[in-house]
Amino acid sequence: MPQFRAKKLDLGGFVNARIIRDHTRRKVYERFEEERQALRYVIRNTTLPQAMRTKAQLELANMHAYTRPTQIQNRCVMGGTARSVFRAFRMGRFQFRMNALAGDLPGVKKASW
Repeated sequence: MPQFRAKKLDLGGFVNARIIRDHTRRKVYERFEEERQALRYVIRNTTLPQAMRTKAQLELANMHAYTRPTQIQNRCVMGGTARSVFRAFRMGRFQFRMNALAGDLPGVKKASW
């Protein structure tokens, strides 16, 4: 969403539209996370009046989709692919293999037995 997108992106490496969108989602989620948690706490608190809980449910439902944690997708920082991404390295398997063979990843070496 253009309303959330920053003027200057703090991205490095390969950049395409999907990476920019995912970066925007992460920033928006980070900004609205506390608000979402507070609303969810109000909704689950059974000691509060039902009207207040219903109002909190409506507010949560009307929040933008980018504020949801399920919208965030792991993407390769080098190639931008979303499939088979190693969480620890934030790289797709092919990029991981190429960097490991080149010796660019510390602590990773080719197995041989």
